[in-house]
Amino acid sequence: MRVFFPSEFKILFVILFGLLLVSFLGQYSAFNGCWDGHVQRHIVRIIAGVVVMWCIYAVDFKFWINFAYVFYAFVFVSLIIVDLLGIMKLGAQRWIDLYFFTFQPSELMKLALILSLARYYSLLSPLEMTECKYHISPIFLTLLPSILIFKQPDLGTAGLLLCVGLGIVFLAGFPLKIFATLIISCIALCPLGWFYLRDYQKNRILTFLEPDRDPLGTGYHILQSKIAIGSGHVFGRGFLQGTQSKLNFLPEKNTDFIFTTIAEETGFVGALFVLFLFLSLCGYMFWAAAEVRLRFAKIMCYGLGMLVFLHVFVNVAMVVGLLPIVGIPLPFLSYGGNAMIMFMIGCGLVMSAQKKY
Repeated sequence: MRVFFPSEFKILFVILFGLLLVSFLGQYSAFNGCWDGHVQRHIVRIIAGVVVMWCIYAVDFKFWINFAYVFYAFVFVSLIIVDLLGIMKLGAQRWIDLYFFTFQPSELMKLALILSLARYYSLLSPLEMTECKYHISPIFLTLLPSILIFKQPDLGTAGLLLCVGLGIVFLAGFPLKIFATLIISCIALCPLGWFYLRDYQKNRILTFLEPDRDPLGTGYHILQSKIAIGSGHVFGRGFLQGTQSKLNFLPEKNTDFIFTTIAEETGFVGALFVLFLFLSLCGYMFWAAAEVRLRFAKIMCYGLGMLVFLHVFVNVAMVVGLLPIVGIPLPFLSYGGNAMIMFMIGCGLVMSAQKKY
């Protein structure tokens, strides 16, 4: 039994069990309590994710060190294939059709980037990490896939990838003054980026600034989300009793707005509990980063912790109106196989890092 449930990971198992239970109940509610193919497929994805997590844990950790660049190259080539031959869904070209399932390389690139940056910085000396020239390659490793993902178009994932990559660069020892100057310069140049955005992306930003400008069009999502969350009050309307979600006023209630569906039915208390589970998972990954001795494992765990935190922060801030609407899934909870597998792989990597390092 200890082979399948090692006691050193009991805290992680409790957190994951809580998140996966919420995931199942949230999807069951989002599909109106119907035990149909969607809910069954979600359960299959959860089971597949758990199996993948254990497979990643079983692999010798040195494998990820030795093949980090190979993994990055494979996913990067996949992004190029998406740009050339990818299939269209909902107006975006982000997937490769493998007949028995669709593969979204941008999700795996999040892991590939973290592993490749961890590999790069694990080979540098402390003195080299303080010199700017040694940080040029990691910045390019971050920028190149971000540009390809932005072209799909997927502004949310591209921005998140940039934040994770630059966050690792900063933690690796990039000079603070120069880093701050670069960030301020990028913020100052943001208005120029307006001319490179698609029309729907511009509308999302304008709607964020003024939600009531088009209540039945671009502002519909966020207005309905706010109504649903507000109607939950403290303890919620009750399981399967949400009016906004059950009457289909709330769009994307099983994907990007799954947190809204849960908050409407469980209220402030339920929403706070979900956030507590996510913060616990992030805290566990940061704690694991502080405990492991191998530099590659340390950087990797910090990167994975940032990845989970940014996904949760952006998604929740989006559905409550603090950020523009972007296609960032809520880890483990949103409907979809690619993101579920990606986050399960991340948990498996953390477990593998703790196993011997």
